[in-house]
Amino acid sequence: MANPALDEAERAGLVRRLMAARRAVREAKKDADRDAEATAHRAVDEVKRALGERGPAWWGDDSPDLNRHMAKNTAYADWYADVAQSDPGGL
Repeated sequence: MANPALDEAERAGLVRRLMAARRAVREAKKDADRDAEATAHRAVDEVKRALGERGPAWWGDDSPDLNRHMAKNTAYADWYADVAQSDPGGL
């Protein structure tokens, strides 16, 4: 999730940059250009950090950053197991 403290214009600009960087990744892969792909991946990472999706947590409630963790390996494991069992096609 993007940092909700970003103003709408800034967030929208960053999302445009993210989409452009993702397109650059796709094109570099299609062209088998490893240098361009690496550059494009760095651009994606840079924008995701600016959006608050990666890097230091932007929230201040001391909750851990569980992004990029499987739910079954977090404090939400029991909840996830219950949800998965009750609606296996929904997850």
